[in-house]
Amino acid sequence: MRALLELVRAPAALSVPGDTMAGAAAAGRRPAPGLALASVLMYWSGMALNDWSDREADAVERPERPIPSGRVRPGAALGLAAALTGAGLATAALAGGRRGLTVAGLLAGAVWAYDLGLKRTAAGPASMAACRVLDVLLGAGDQARAAVPAALAIGAHTYGISVLGRAEVAGAERGTAERALVASAAAAALAAAACVRDRAAACAHDQAASCSRDRAASCSRDRATARAGAGVLIAGYLAFTLPVQAGLRTRPEPENVRQAVRLGILGLIPLQAAAIAGGGRFATAGALLCSLPLGKWLSSRLATS
Repeated sequence: MRALLELVRAPAALSVPGDTMAGAAAAGRRPAPGLALASVLMYWSGMALNDWSDREADAVERPERPIPSGRVRPGAALGLAAALTGAGLATAALAGGRRGLTVAGLLAGAVWAYDLGLKRTAAGPASMAACRVLDVLLGAGDQARAAVPAALAIGAHTYGISVLGRAEVAGAERGTAERALVASAAAAALAAAACVRDRAAACAHDQAASCSRDRAASCSRDRATARAGAGVLIAGYLAFTLPVQAGLRTRPEPENVRQAVRLGILGLIPLQAAAIAGGGRFATAGALLCSLPLGKWLSSRLATS
């Protein structure tokens, strides 16, 4: 069981439900637990497929991983990836209907394309970012356009993680760390823009429905509160991610890179929470943040990246 948990990077899955929650908040919808579960299943399938496709390289570079160490058979890993993909598609269809199945199908295609062909090409980081963008849009339902800014913010952060992931074996060059820093800064800027846009759109809708002065004042206060809460969370995201990435410029050893990747994955949580808070859903954002210390603890207990 421990080998399977390592294979699918179980602790990192805590960074996944926030994608669909952020998409739902941007679209003005309630989060759908079924869509969050579907995205987790897709994530796990991608991790299992990743190790299956990398099994020969890992035998040399990462022999401690489940497949090269002999704890998981290659056929079992591939079968698990296929089963998890099927389960994710079925769950998305049940929770989101035809539209949910369509977006989940695009997500599954992007995951398999990345693991089986694009990962080691120049398009690798962008294709990985596209997977997270689709994951956010999965939660937005038929209001996908409203969730695009938040999706791009999460995609930008994922791009930075993927850039660092390429340096896990050989160590990071100075330019690698700087690209990751730029991606994180871009993610924060996009998240801030998304929060302003989402809350402004919600208030405009409310004011159109009710022109009373009291309602307009209430909306203005809500806007200010949402922006302040999102701003605090974005600042927390930067404090969580930037120091470890900046440290790679002077300490670029592979173990430090792997630690930066692990923390970078968990760094998605405050970024997602900021997007959710920007939509005015503070309780949901707070609940999501509670998974961050749990993720750090589990990651330290099951340290694999």
